[in-house]
Amino acid sequence: MQRPARLFNAQLSELDYIHRVLEEAQDRRHPLLERVKFLAISHLRLDEFFEVDVSGLRAQREGVQAGTAGLLPDGRTPSEALADVGSHLGPHVDELEATWRDVHAELRANGIHLLTMEELDGRQRRAASAYHDRQVFPVLTPLAVDPAHPFPHISHLSLNLAVMLEDPAMGELFARIKVPPNLPRLVPLPAPEAPELEESLDIVDGAHAPRYFVWLESLIAAHLEQLFPGVPVTGSYVFRVTRDYDQDIKDRGSQDLLSTVQQSLKERVFGFVVRIEFDERMPEALRARLREELEASEAITLTSDTPLGRRDLMALYSLDRPDIKYPPFVPRVLPSMASSEDLFAAIRRRDVLLHHPFDSFAPVVQFLEAASNDPDVLAIKQTLYRVGPNSPIVEALMRARENGKQVAVLLELKARGDEENNIEWALALEKAGVHVVYGIIGLKTHCKAILVVRREADGIRRYVHLGTGNYNAATARHYTDLGLFTCRPEIGADMTDLFNYLTGYSRQQHYRSLLASPVNWRIRLDELIDREIEWQQRGERGHLIFKINGLTDQRTIERLYRASAAGVQTDLIVRSRCCLRSGVPGLSENIRVLSIVGRFLEHHRLFYFRNGGDEEIYMGSADLMTRNLDRRVEIVCPIHDDGWRVHLRDDVLGVYLRDTAHTRELQPDGTYTRRRPLAEMSAFDAQEQLLTASRTGG
Repeated sequence: MQRPARLFNAQLSELDYIHRVLEEAQDRRHPLLERVKFLAISHLRLDEFFEVDVSGLRAQREGVQAGTAGLLPDGRTPSEALADVGSHLGPHVDELEATWRDVHAELRANGIHLLTMEELDGRQRRAASAYHDRQVFPVLTPLAVDPAHPFPHISHLSLNLAVMLEDPAMGELFARIKVPPNLPRLVPLPAPEAPELEESLDIVDGAHAPRYFVWLESLIAAHLEQLFPGVPVTGSYVFRVTRDYDQDIKDRGSQDLLSTVQQSLKERVFGFVVRIEFDERMPEALRARLREELEASEAITLTSDTPLGRRDLMALYSLDRPDIKYPPFVPRVLPSMASSEDLFAAIRRRDVLLHHPFDSFAPVVQFLEAASNDPDVLAIKQTLYRVGPNSPIVEALMRARENGKQVAVLLELKARGDEENNIEWALALEKAGVHVVYGIIGLKTHCKAILVVRREADGIRRYVHLGTGNYNAATARHYTDLGLFTCRPEIGADMTDLFNYLTGYSRQQHYRSLLASPVNWRIRLDELIDREIEWQQRGERGHLIFKINGLTDQRTIERLYRASAAGVQTDLIVRSRCCLRSGVPGLSENIRVLSIVGRFLEHHRLFYFRNGGDEEIYMGSADLMTRNLDRRVEIVCPIHDDGWRVHLRDDVLGVYLRDTAHTRELQPDGTYTRRRPLAEMSAFDAQEQLLTASRTGG
């Protein structure tokens, strides 16, 4: 096959993933609020797709025109890829709208009413008006647009009202109102006055009582006369803007990475517009005016007769309605990690592997808290990528510094979407006396690692935690991830070398046990794949199993094609985008690609190599994308403990490969089809199996 035909387009593959998330919102096997969650996530991912992928294609198209960029790896020009994205978007958006209408009707049937002002009765309207006058009106700022008032800046992903007025003296006028993002999008209301307006539910009190909400933009639109007294309002229409968010943090020669990131964030605010979403009632003349004012002639425009920005539906998931959610679960705490145990002694006895969210994240926090209070701990070093608010991890690091420990943190300021939050944490840690490194120019530090240096009777011992996910206790309940505790000397020595590289001027090129990007992970990965090819050629069955979030690196894909041609069985579990063509005769007939989208977000990365029966398994933070292999600091760690290797092979990878409940299989033509259980069997749900095992101690 010609090289372009060997690869799928990365952007179209990402759209396919967003569609798989949307399918979960349509799946009635999920409880209703779980479906709402999937619908909100599909909108969130679509926002990210525009702000990163579509904006990136537009930038590459300009690069082609300037002679600084060429074809995409799949053989398309950026212009062709943009056209293909546009053709795929129409059906996808139509399906989003249809799913919303279906979910909206089911919410109403279950006593959750999302209303416009026109749908309220007298009591609800009075309550809504009182809330508006007390909480909303003081925050609003109407911005006129005329020769004396320039068109205002429309911020990224903001929800706005375009207001048309008719002044007796000045004629037609235009103003913009930004819907306050710091107020609830869904404003709670009392029940209707008339009992007959209540829904007939089996239970109408307590948590199951009907709940009523009004959309904030509808509430504002109904009270515009207070903002424009004496000037008749002739129309108001909601619109939403998505801007370029794919701007790299550039090395300006600054000696201060913090100021570099802060300057880049200021520039990002004014990124070009890639998408405008319009209320379909908005007149075409007004749409044209907005496109002109926003300099958005090339932006993709979408219209809708339903509420825009439906990622905000995630707020409904916090409702106390256990009857339409999955049953809550209590993550398992391994006996060796129980709070009454000495965590350091437990790690000395044996490596400890945690599988979140089935295993509790609490031992990770307790490990840091124990280190911060232990008089024998001399130093703590940690990487942080996405931290989250009210972080117990950060609190433990600050306490460690108060207790006289040497504490060093690499806090990656360039984590997209978390830059401002990470800047705040960096400044707070510095204020507490922690040595903070902001990252490395030209690289993102994406690895997840803690190094604790402890003085013991037989000398200095290093304790290490390595993870596949962020040090965020909240997301650890919703993401599947792995965390390894170990005090193996070779790993501890490697971590010391790695932190010296991150915080100093070390250019370490050799590690004893760990594999690190951009140093030796790509090289070693190639060697490990080639080794399976050699085993296969010697008559010993070769087998690769990779569980990752994304597979787009062209060189790795070509190596996997070579392995397939040699007869190596290759099972790839790739959550989102995948550019490899699987099951193509003569190219990849021995490669199977699965994607699992279930209750929890699949996030861990695992790499299995049969190695002639002497199996090796690695876990780490790196996906098989060029950025992770060449432009990020990542860690991939071998699993040395025989028992944990068997566990990961059989009880994790083996379980996922059997899933028929939430798995789609990639076809040679690029489509994904649901795996179906055998006729006499019910669907096998891998995540539910792992939950059951955690409850029973399996």
